[in-house]
Amino acid sequence: MVPRRWSLLPLLIGVAYVPFGQEIEIGPLHFTALRILTTVGFVRVLSKGERVAGGLVLLDKLMVLWGVWLVCSSIFHEDSVLITRLGVVFDDLGVYFLFRIYLRESEDIRNVFKIVCVLFVPLAVMMLFEEATGKNYFGVFFGGWTESLLRNGRFRAQGPFEHPILAGTVGAVCFPMALNLWRQERRLALVGLLATGGVIVASASSGPIMTLFSILGAMAIWKIRSYLRMICWLGVIVIVILNFVMQDPVYFLIARIDLAGGSTGWYRAQLIRSAIEHFDEWWLAGTDFTRNWMHVKVSKEHTDITNHYIQMGVWGGMPLMLMFVAVLSAGFAAVGRGLRANREASPGDQFIIWTLGCILFGHVTTFLSVSYFDQSIVFLYLVLASIGSIDAVRMVMTPVINVNASWSSPEYEPNLGNNC
Repeated sequence: MVPRRWSLLPLLIGVAYVPFGQEIEIGPLHFTALRILTTVGFVRVLSKGERVAGGLVLLDKLMVLWGVWLVCSSIFHEDSVLITRLGVVFDDLGVYFLFRIYLRESEDIRNVFKIVCVLFVPLAVMMLFEEATGKNYFGVFFGGWTESLLRNGRFRAQGPFEHPILAGTVGAVCFPMALNLWRQERRLALVGLLATGGVIVASASSGPIMTLFSILGAMAIWKIRSYLRMICWLGVIVIVILNFVMQDPVYFLIARIDLAGGSTGWYRAQLIRSAIEHFDEWWLAGTDFTRNWMHVKVSKEHTDITNHYIQMGVWGGMPLMLMFVAVLSAGFAAVGRGLRANREASPGDQFIIWTLGCILFGHVTTFLSVSYFDQSIVFLYLVLASIGSIDAVRMVMTPVINVNASWSSPEYEPNLGNNC
């Protein structure tokens, strides 16, 4: 019922405040708050005849391909997996395309940034209170965990999320949204920085802090972005050299990071090694049994998969993992095209594209140490859909030459796909 610029507000409120465990069960079907809100969102889309901004781009198609294989690969798994994966695909693709429909231009993206700054204030207050008292009032109000996790004498707040690391990661990937507003809306930006920073602090986890550092490091390159390709290749060279110098593989650098005390970096590094050692068990279409990989058990069949890339492999083998990596790669490629196409645009529009790329980089690095298994995944699709919309607008506004005009005076027309 709300105007289009506010259409995503109910969805973001549901994501930020309603625990993932809240659901309506009808037989084997589970309707979470996110799933219900997504359904209502598509009812609005159909009733108003709204469409994806700029038409489908490569990123959209890769997302669909990823969803199709996730469902099709279920034939290699237990029968009960199919319904679960249909739900996952509905959630992920549904949220992604809702964002694609309603984020049509940079001003829409900036408006979402403003919403996040205000939306996180009560969340930060509640989580800081939880971190101080050990009482999770989201669990009290909605049902679920009411007592906070305790590590090294410090409570770790998780708020409405399934784990403190996921809660802190959400704060970390939303921090640059507030930072992006600093020049235009300084007071609002300050509120957002304090709120998202409060969520990170309350989570008392090393992972979100590293996520924030990776994002801030990427944003710091803004002034020297013309050297980005050289910086990337330099990073690759350093990784290769470290891999030869270190006794363990280079990914064991994760084991050396402990910013909040009591970090389990060694487990995450060893999980990567175990996945490589058991490659023959999951490479084709995933596996239903990983308990023999590590000593930590989360169910009768699986160990704790704290790596989103490996989680893709467990679900659908190397094909699904590579499709997921292709989605992320397409996102970065679209950011690069957007920056090149907007060289004459205002610095603000260019910087919002750069900010989206930095947030995506934060997700990419975080996936090495945590797998998203609650509503935190929505914030990944928020940034991917924003990038997809910018790429779609760029394609529509591509300059083309009218064959009836002189070569010295090219005309600019919308690129509808039928022009020479």
